Amino acid sequence: MSDFVFKKKFGQNFISDKNLLQAIVKDAEINSCDEVLEIGAGAGSLTQVLSENCKKVISFEIDKDLQFQLLGLNLKNVQFEFSDFMQSDMKEIESRFNGNFKVVANLPYYITTPIIFRLLEECEKLNSLTIMVQKEVAERVCAKAGGKDYGILTVMTNFYGTPSITRIIKRQMFYPAPNVDSALLHIKIEKDKFKDVDKKLFSNFVKACFSMRRKTLLNNLGAVYGKEKLKNLLSEQTLQKRAEVFTLEEFVELFKLCNK
Repeated sequence: MSDFVFKKKFGQNFISDKNLLQAIVKDAEINSCDEVLEIGAGAGSLTQVLSENCKKVISFEIDKDLQFQLLGLNLKNVQFEFSDFMQSDMKEIESRFNGNFKVVANLPYYITTPIIFRLLEECEKLNSLTIMVQKEVAERVCAKAGGKDYGILTVMTNFYGTPSITRIIKRQMFYPAPNVDSALLHIKIEKDKFKDVDKKLFSNFVKACFSMRRKTLLNNLGAVYGKEKLKNLLSEQTLQKRAEVFTLEEFVELFKLCNK
């Protein structure tokens, strides 16, 4: 890999420290019966450790220049897919797993949020995500209501499961070193957390609530439901608040009141 040219457009920052790689697999709670989806194999260092600890890995890598390196690892229980995960059919991906699976990945910073949303919204067999992300993104996911970091990503991640930051990883652990520190984010999926709530409609509702952060709920939701209708459904005190002050449970209650 000494002559490999890193591509900024793919957000390539590789990890080689064996102790850190083992720690990632441990935090992901991987065992010999697990099947794993990896997004962004890179040089294959994490892929290799995953293959040693689980039953099967399906690993996506968008950079075809890494094909020789990855196939040369000769990992018998790994299926490499040299294509763009975001352009791949999710049903086809899930059909390649015998049952439920876990995601473990060192995600490119530039596309972290779209990947998280896609996995949460489209996967039916997903058990958990353990992903290396920019530290600020992890803090947003785990933020408490009322703060500046709290937003759509926070609410929707918690809607689908329970997130936690398992460790902070300094930028010096990567090559080439990024400009920011990273965090390992673990999200345990809870499929029946709000089973009586339409996921797509709820997502659209939350996005509408946060459409203009400085505006009140009345202004943001007024464009969707009409202000007069909202005044009949919700109290004036509630409507004068901003979206960032409501907890997930309160958003669910607001959603039900507005869509009953």
